[in-house]
Amino acid sequence: MSTVNPKKHLTNLNEWRRLGEANIFSPDSRVELINGEILDMSPIGFNHSGHINRLVKIFSKIIPEEIIPSIQNPLQLGDLSEPEPDFMLLKPSSDCYSSRHPVADDVLLLIEVADTSLAFDQTEKLKLYALHGIAEYWVLNLNDNCLEVYREPFGESYAEKTTLRSGDSINLSQIPELIIPVGTIL
Repeated sequence: MSTVNPKKHLTNLNEWRRLGEANIFSPDSRVELINGEILDMSPIGFNHSGHINRLVKIFSKIIPEEIIPSIQNPLQLGDLSEPEPDFMLLKPSSDCYSSRHPVADDVLLLIEVADTSLAFDQTEKLKLYALHGIAEYWVLNLNDNCLEVYREPFGESYAEKTTLRSGDSINLSQIPELIIPVGTIL
């Protein structure tokens, strides 16, 4: 008798989108395609959503008019991943990305707000974003009340990691004229 080992069925973006069009997932489901796997994401709690609202409020006041904020929208990363980051600042697009999802090269800043998802955001999502060359990735770490800033993607990681707290401020690497007091987003 031969041994049969179970195998994962990985999917790609084309199949993923067909699943969505076929309404396989309920409208309120929180799923993301990460490295070909369909992952159930944690429900969004009050503190998490409040911090996303805070990011929107702060950035909408200071970003140049042509920069596009994107909240929990898909980001196409290759043929096997389409995460929905909590917050992104995107390069200008005449149609505001209504004809395609943004790709890594369109991203000026990507932020994940992390409480229950902290370990996943610090490992799997960090690897994914680094591999695809996201220049600046922030983890708004609600558990430790700090901002983790990752810059200079290098393979599956980032060459630079800085942890900031209330009282610190940060300039965005892609929009250096923007200075954010960290306490305002914590």
